[in-house]
Amino acid sequence: MARSRAAYEYTEAEDKSMRLGFLLIAAGLLSLLGLGCCWLRPALQERGGGGSANCTVLAVRQLGERFACTFSCGAACRGTARYPCLQVLVRTSRTSAPALLHEDERQLRTNPKCSYIPPCARDDQENSENVTYKQKYWKEKVGSQPFTCYFNQHLRPDDVMLKRTHDETVLLHCFLWPVVTFLVGVLIVVLTICAKSLAIRAEAIKKKKHL
Repeated sequence: MARSRAAYEYTEAEDKSMRLGFLLIAAGLLSLLGLGCCWLRPALQERGGGGSANCTVLAVRQLGERFACTFSCGAACRGTARYPCLQVLVRTSRTSAPALLHEDERQLRTNPKCSYIPPCARDDQENSENVTYKQKYWKEKVGSQPFTCYFNQHLRPDDVMLKRTHDETVLLHCFLWPVVTFLVGVLIVVLTICAKSLAIRAEAIKKKKHL
């Protein structure tokens, strides 16, 4: 009886393998839940109701208003500078109403009134030159040439983006790695249980042969 009970007990190595498997399963589920609540769900909401379209520049202008930005000049050196507001108005192939162009969703959240935020320099004049260069780019190099832009009719019907922050590849990796972790944990547990079951059967067959 004692021998039979001992045969069903897991060895130290098998016990560690089971613990690792259950740990990976829990980590995969918690990662998927955390990413889904904190990152994946907002990303899908941004993409929901959105799509791509062809955009054509209608007007490029600088507003008289200036906005503050924070520059860094060292480990303990920070300051505030200002830059002019550049607006690029476009027409999309989905609607005839003009829309304000933005670099991406992050830039839109940072400053929804402007189309471009330059790298913040210490000198206001350098910031103004960067914005003026961008203005010439849209006027002279792009001009009336159509280009691909992205929109979201539900969240931002009057704004379009030049590129998406959350693309399909990022969303795929966000979902893929927690699932892989979960499946590896399940595989370890299943293999450990199967190996133990085979060992018990082999022991039982060996005992029958000796009888």
